[in-house]
Amino acid sequence: MIVTRSDDDVVLTTEDVLLSLCNSVTDVLSAATMSQVRFSGMVQRISKTCLKPDIGCFVLFDGGFSGLVVINFSAAAAMELYESYMLSMGLSKEDLAISHTSDEVSNVMGELMNQIVGSFTVKVGRDLQTHITQNQPKMLALNKQVMLSVDTNLDSPESRRVTFFTARNNIFYLELAMDKTEFIRIHNEGMEHEELDPDALIAQAKQDAAKPAPAAAPAASNDHDDLLDSLGI
Repeated sequence: MIVTRSDDDVVLTTEDVLLSLCNSVTDVLSAATMSQVRFSGMVQRISKTCLKPDIGCFVLFDGGFSGLVVINFSAAAAMELYESYMLSMGLSKEDLAISHTSDEVSNVMGELMNQIVGSFTVKVGRDLQTHITQNQPKMLALNKQVMLSVDTNLDSPESRRVTFFTARNNIFYLELAMDKTEFIRIHNEGMEHEELDPDALIAQAKQDAAKPAPAAAPAASNDHDDLLDSLGI
């Protein structure tokens, strides 16, 4: 849930939204990989967001508030999370991809990002009593930095970066850009709720992954190239 900084605090700010997002990252990845994923107690103020090597993902969201979420993984962090997740699903190590540039790694990490954003969206609707929508996350293996901006009207944008650590102390980074905003609680109606269960979220994702995949459309193989072209890569 989105946690306020004190029992008497009734104003939720960008940092509270960021904390909720960070908790979604750790909850989902820890449950998916059956290992501990944690984040730093310090947050950086940054001037702009960007995709960085080795593998990164971005998600735009809009609705009650607008913004951009970026996660940048080192190759080691991406492979550790990918391998742990796939092994937890019963695959053998011999069946796994061996490079972070593999399409399989991008697809799996993109699915994990989708679960993270889904968890975050539920928390926003439940705790902030507003609604946001987002685009489908897409992981990209990169060999150079790509600057990103939010394709929406932000009156006073704020950007933050948080450092995450895997169980083997590999590092990845989350960046959030959103309009400076405050949510002020005026009454407590509708604030009683159950905590989202990340284990149930992962279990459902594993059930979906076990289902036969539909036949790909002939043009699907060009989706990755089209996205790279749109980013100017």
